[in-house]
Amino acid sequence: MLLSLKLSSSWLLGLLYCYSTTLYANTVTVSVVDGDGKPVSAAVVFLESTAASAALQAAAPVKIVQRDKSFIPEITIVPRGTAVSFPNEDTVRHHVYSFSPVKQFEIKLYVGTPTEPVVFEQSGVAVLGCNIHDEMIAWVVVLDTPYYASSDAAGMVNLSNIPEGDYTLRVWHKDLLSETDIPSIALSVTATNSPQRVILPQLVPMF
Repeated sequence: MLLSLKLSSSWLLGLLYCYSTTLYANTVTVSVVDGDGKPVSAAVVFLESTAASAALQAAAPVKIVQRDKSFIPEITIVPRGTAVSFPNEDTVRHHVYSFSPVKQFEIKLYVGTPTEPVVFEQSGVAVLGCNIHDEMIAWVVVLDTPYYASSDAAGMVNLSNIPEGDYTLRVWHKDLLSETDIPSIALSVTATNSPQRVILPQLVPMF
């Protein structure tokens, strides 16, 4: 009898594991192109929903380095609540700031690494600048979802381990002319998902 119970328990655990793996092993493939059908790289692709927001956890602290009078990386994607530090590896001082509504802060003239990181508690996009070097610019994309990725050189993104459910597929890019141009596409994620194609027609013209 005891052996039977053990076997039944093992079978049930195996069934639950298979079910949970199937439920969460869904992948959404997205291609991002411009108005001419050319691939768009470095686009932030993400899935939003009430359940996604509830599943969100802050990431481990990240760094945006200042080197050769540039922000590295240029675009940083973080979940809401993540702390970001700003090490200055240059020999000149920088004055990092953001006046964006999502996060306003200033780290006045400094070298080295500031003692306190900046915590991004609100979702949205913060534009970074340097009050000394106008050519320095970067973006922090703060998301209210754990399901996101950046498009590669071919404009492709694979969002993996997505629970089944209804989402809003959104795409942001630094060259969008307006925040209102961010696509918003209703999407139901299941075990079998058709590839999605997102067109970003309103990008800043490149000369």
